[in-house]
Amino acid sequence: MKTILTINSGSSSIKASLFDADGSRRNFRYEHLRDHAPAFDQLMRDLHGHEPDIVGHRFVHGGEIVDAARLVDATERARLESIVHLAPLHLPGNLLGLDLCRQRFDVPQVACFDTAFHSTMPELAKRLPIPQELGLRRYGFHGINYAHVASRLPELLGDDAAHGKIVVAHLGSGASLCMLENLRSVDTTMGYTPAGGIVMGTRSGDLDPGVMLELVKRYDAKQLSDIVFHHMGLLALSNGESSEMSDLLASDSAQAKFAVDYFCRQVRSAIGSLAAKSGGIDALVFTGGIGEHAPSIRAAICAQLEFMGFSLNVAANNLASPRIDSSGFKPILIVPADEEAMIDGLCRWVTLAP
Repeated sequence: MKTILTINSGSSSIKASLFDADGSRRNFRYEHLRDHAPAFDQLMRDLHGHEPDIVGHRFVHGGEIVDAARLVDATERARLESIVHLAPLHLPGNLLGLDLCRQRFDVPQVACFDTAFHSTMPELAKRLPIPQELGLRRYGFHGINYAHVASRLPELLGDDAAHGKIVVAHLGSGASLCMLENLRSVDTTMGYTPAGGIVMGTRSGDLDPGVMLELVKRYDAKQLSDIVFHHMGLLALSNGESSEMSDLLASDSAQAKFAVDYFCRQVRSAIGSLAAKSGGIDALVFTGGIGEHAPSIRAAICAQLEFMGFSLNVAANNLASPRIDSSGFKPILIVPADEEAMIDGLCRWVTLAP
């Protein structure tokens, strides 16, 4: 059995795991980053000389390909560089991790793509209402973790229930929701880039195109890109107080409360929209940093969903139990995100494939 190092280089954090040949696992986490390079240097020191046989990397965007994972050679590296504009907040960090690991380890490097899981969406969910010759469409993101959640559902719900209509809410500094049917993605809230969908830490989510047309009159492309990815969302709604949900929940300010209420309202709206498009929901799953660790957010989201058959068990919710629904109501689950475990599996699959 091979030793695999997984790298999950996000917009403000790096999560890494070393899956040893003996089946053990060691996790490393570096958060609130402004510069990824020093964190990678620290990771190299923290590995204490343990050499992986394969390094797997999370890539937020894979472009047009539907492969879940690919070995990275010079051609694939160049292709990834060419699509940085599709996820400018994430792909530079993804590529930095790839390049640093290629310099450090003379072993196969595997890119695993968040967008691939959503390749099963029907054309109605992929198309944008713009001329097709523009070549733009909806991709969807957070797919590696959605794939992980889908892999856990048969164990948690039973096989029949797991194949129903299930909304998964991946709530963190980046946030999206996905509708699963038969354990496959049929719709999701993010679209062409990870800036769309519901409101996030520093990203607005979906906006009236007229707002963007007004902003392009005021800012050049570089300035506007910085605003769109770094100065909107919860940060803007709280009047600059914080983009972190934990800070906003701890604050007594009116603007912090407003930002929290706005976020919960948008999540409820997304759940309702996905339910309407699929003809109902059989279960609801929370995952991601906020989804897993903020019971008050889960409670606020579910408080107005009883008409859909969902009701929280207060004690179970406060304990973050795997099942947090009240007896007699539809299942509500918490499934911890584990993109690293999914990347480990994808690395073993792609390096064994003929």
